[in-house]
Amino acid sequence: MKDPMKMLRQVQQMQERMGKLQQELENETVEATAGGGAVTAVMTGSQKLVSIAIDPSAAEDVEILQDLVVAAVNEALEKSKEHAAKRMQALTAGMGLPPGLLQ
Repeated sequence: MKDPMKMLRQVQQMQERMGKLQQELENETVEATAGGGAVTAVMTGSQKLVSIAIDPSAAEDVEILQDLVVAAVNEALEKSKEHAAKRMQALTAGMGLPPGLLQ
């Protein structure tokens, strides 16, 4: 059986690293576009929408514009989740944890 104090220290270190990673993800952004760049969504690594940029020419058809906004936001959300998962995987590498445990 492993040393319980050593295990406790490892858990505390992991908690500290995870807290730092969460702060870093707040400041990191991903960008996604739809409609050939007509709509651009920017989202943090913690899945907060930061901005939406819309090319004025896209405003001519409201229904298409709405679809483009949804598509850009959804793509940004997926990119943000993938980015956070990669960062978390790098943090937990070598710990012997099952894949996806901390996502």
